[in-house]
Amino acid sequence: MKIKNILVSQPRPATEKSPYFDMEARYGVHFDFRQLIRIEQVPVKEFRATHINILDYTAVLFNSRHGIDHFFSLCEQLRITVPETMHYYCISESVANYLQKYIQYRKRKVFFGPNNRFEDVLPAMQRRPNERYMMVLSDVHTDNVIQMFATHGISVTPVVMYRTVVNTFEEKNRKHYDMFVVFTPKGVEAFRKNFPDFKPGKQLIACMGQNTAQAFAEEGMVPDAMSPSKEYPSITSAIDALLLKNEADFLRRSRAAKFGAETKRKKKAAARRAERAAKKAEREAQMAAAEKASVKA
Repeated sequence: MKIKNILVSQPRPATEKSPYFDMEARYGVHFDFRQLIRIEQVPVKEFRATHINILDYTAVLFNSRHGIDHFFSLCEQLRITVPETMHYYCISESVANYLQKYIQYRKRKVFFGPNNRFEDVLPAMQRRPNERYMMVLSDVHTDNVIQMFATHGISVTPVVMYRTVVNTFEEKNRKHYDMFVVFTPKGVEAFRKNFPDFKPGKQLIACMGQNTAQAFAEEGMVPDAMSPSKEYPSITSAIDALLLKNEADFLRRSRAAKFGAETKRKKKAAARRAERAAKKAEREAQMAAAEKASVKA
């Protein structure tokens, strides 16, 4: 099998300077960027039913840009004016910088760590023992971070403001793919729904994260490569390794097939020569017999 078409369950990169496009040129493959899942805001009516009052909190924790978008969108729909005194704790600098879309960014009210971990903002949180924290989350999440804060004596209220929904592809839009790249456990659910005829061994899977690999395992499938890992630090390095191996295997099979075809051709040529030689010998024997009979006569 020569890999040609690959489904990447993420939006197309905003810039052409992407490892995906480098791999397209290097291996002659095509990446199709189609999201298996989409993000939807929790409806206002549904959020009101949780009886959570945003203004009861003095600080908000964000682990993604999605959380920021849906927090301020809900506040607007609820006609809540977020106070200037609100503090924001973010998992990374890029998430923190995204806040500038909605607030006047000030270092004394926005906190983040250097290593993309909430553990990095613990010192700042511990300096404010009277802060009341809420964390904006998706419906698909674990409580590991909430529990980590609890072990340090910090109470954080998880608040679901958006959810992950499976995208369903119409039958006419379901192309044949040789490889699938999946990033989340919810993406695994969407993958199984949209591609029920997946054939292990004939089609490959690369996935992002241990939880996603576990979701595949629960479906009875083993990803061909997972990142981050010691072997594959990024998802693009995992894809590149699979493509490199596939190309090597394809060349080896092509050479073997060519050698086999050449061997078969030579055998057929030898058989034809042997057949011609046998017929020639038979004709010569017949001619010799006829000449001998003529002499006797």
